[in-house]
Amino acid sequence: MSKFSVNDIFLNLFVLEAANNHWGDVTRGKKIIQEYGYIVRQNNVRAAIKFQFRDVDNFIHSDFKGNTEIRYIKKTEATKMSHQQYSELASAVRKIGCIPMATPFDEISVGLCEKLEFPIIKIASSDVNDWPLIERISYSKKPTILSTGGASEQSLDEVVAYFEKRNIPLAINHCVSLYPSEDEQLELNQVDYLINRYPNHVIGFSSHEFSDWQSSMFISYAKGVRTWERHIDIKDSDVPVSPYCSLPYQVDAWFKAFHKSQEMCGGSGDFRRVISKEETKYLDALVRGVYVKRDLPKGYVIDSSTFPEDFKMAVPLQKGQLSTREVINGLSLRREVKSDAPLTIEDVDGPYSSVPALKQIIFERGV
Repeated sequence: MSKFSVNDIFLNLFVLEAANNHWGDVTRGKKIIQEYGYIVRQNNVRAAIKFQFRDVDNFIHSDFKGNTEIRYIKKTEATKMSHQQYSELASAVRKIGCIPMATPFDEISVGLCEKLEFPIIKIASSDVNDWPLIERISYSKKPTILSTGGASEQSLDEVVAYFEKRNIPLAINHCVSLYPSEDEQLELNQVDYLINRYPNHVIGFSSHEFSDWQSSMFISYAKGVRTWERHIDIKDSDVPVSPYCSLPYQVDAWFKAFHKSQEMCGGSGDFRRVISKEETKYLDALVRGVYVKRDLPKGYVIDSSTFPEDFKMAVPLQKGQLSTREVINGLSLRREVKSDAPLTIEDVDGPYSSVPALKQIIFERGV
């Protein structure tokens, strides 16, 4: 069982955020969903496609509606969509085998997440201290991913404690809120900080870098990140693609880097790995076998004080021969052994010769 238990819903989950809400165009949104659904299936990963929900009519104060000078307001109004349109997109996401998800920026939008039965909710970095929104999200009891952005340690502690007290699964994403991010701005050592400070939570990485789709995956996976997020888009007519967005072929490379990371890191870091037969066979070929230096009689007791005069160690190790690993004080010879002969498991009395399974291993290794 994972140490994360209730938070396992986040393990190895990729969150693909449809950038700028695909400019409020349902047809374009469905095209994005279709293209990325194909990439997800081809790479056999578990992915969510995420939208941004805002109750635009109330989100923007009436005095500023139609304002084209404030970028956030202009973009929010330009990408406005109806609940029915979001329902269509959510159905399209489910149809291609992905998880529909959203970042709600107001309380009414949390209700839309509930109405559309989204299994996971995201809290944006900008809302780490938005307690009316956080409280409304907690009422839904839905597993939640929190982006840390520029949040202080105290703010993070408070939010994490709030979700823990209510037994709501919470993943915590390391995130640098720079769009796009240069490689030297990624601060991936913060993953170590989050893992150490919040050991019972899945730690993620919300990534906005634009020059490399592999290196940060290798590093973040090795550090222990187990959920990832990127903005996605497609090249479609004259619609501009933001520099922090990834295109399908780049996300494909990202997924492949994930699989390579898994392959290279191997199993759990919580316990000693299982040594493969291939590795054992390779190492056995390098181990010295014990050879007899002089004739020794039956009943002779092997002793470390006389070992250099009685035996020598040399390669190759032969089948059935004792290696330097098994020769211990107190072993007695059950029969006479001759000079230059390999000392075999059949020549001695001891734990290795009396346990069939151990004896079999010694007979199967070597040349």
